[in-house]
Amino acid sequence: MVATDETNLKRWREQWQDEGDAEFLYKVLADLERDPRRRTILLRLAAVEAAHQAEYARLLREAGQELRPFQPSLRARLLARIAGLGAREAIMNIRLLEEATEVKRFLQAKGGQGPDLAERFAVDEAQHAQVLRDLLGRTGEPWHRTESGGFLRNIVYGFNDGLTANFGLVMGVVGAQVSAGVVVLAGVAGLVADALSMGSSGYLAAKSEQEVYAHEIALEQEEIRLMPKLETEELALIYEAKGLPPALARQLAEQIISNPEVALQEKVREELGIGFERASPLQQGLMTGIATALGAFIPIFPYLFLQADVATYVSFVISMLSHFVVGAARSVFTGRNAFRSGLDMFLVGLGVAIAGYIIGFLITGHVVE
Repeated sequence: MVATDETNLKRWREQWQDEGDAEFLYKVLADLERDPRRRTILLRLAAVEAAHQAEYARLLREAGQELRPFQPSLRARLLARIAGLGAREAIMNIRLLEEATEVKRFLQAKGGQGPDLAERFAVDEAQHAQVLRDLLGRTGEPWHRTESGGFLRNIVYGFNDGLTANFGLVMGVVGAQVSAGVVVLAGVAGLVADALSMGSSGYLAAKSEQEVYAHEIALEQEEIRLMPKLETEELALIYEAKGLPPALARQLAEQIISNPEVALQEKVREELGIGFERASPLQQGLMTGIATALGAFIPIFPYLFLQADVATYVSFVISMLSHFVVGAARSVFTGRNAFRSGLDMFLVGLGVAIAGYIIGFLITGHVVE
């Protein structure tokens, strides 16, 4: 018997409204869709949301609650208007986020509406999130958090951090008008401190990532164990959204789910992206620390070979060029234009140099002859 306290009643009313809004938006998106196959899929999603709303209506009526005729919320109407103005993909992204949030909520807190209903709704929302993901050309299950940035990204960002932080430090010491030996000493100290900081952060981040992966794999395994039939329906709809005929999509889904070990391996590799070999936390920490040290070494190495005045100019020039190159390299991960990304980092480096020099100059209070 499901409890019917005020908290549950309030949540059921909110869910009744949310499910109705979801049905309304899916129908709007279907009306705007020109592809017959995609339109059919969106209408099927709307039908499932309508069924969810009907279940909440049943719960409310059994608890003696009266329901008003449904009206889409102001937010849903605004989103529908935005979709009609040409932003259909943006609205689908919003729906994807909301469906993913619902999956997480149902999987982590099944109380309130009964375990059977929560389990069924969780897999329905999972289906919807997966279908929207495929319609948008995305990969991975939206409710799983496995994005870490990648090993190469950590190296690039570590190099960038070392370069920028030590460049500002060196320019600050130069602004204080001290000897070249002091500049080198401060630069080396900054290099060591930043490399150790970034290296330890890289190690801890990779270790935490492993723990997250273990949790996500366990969550995926639990989904397959608790609801194999619903997982089969989910996979069938996902495959159909990718363009497979319904019969073939169903057959493939049944074959995969029939073997839990194969099903888990398939979902972990294809949906979570965890099937690839990854560097250990220690390797990640060492490589991030080394990359940071290399970036931090750039502003100080001219002082090891050149006279102080010349070394300052050379340090400034090569550090600024390095900022541009690193900014352009970051565009691989951000998707931005390489030149614009490089220019942004160039300006950041320039700002750091100016700020560091002024602060160093002001702290000394005078210019050494």
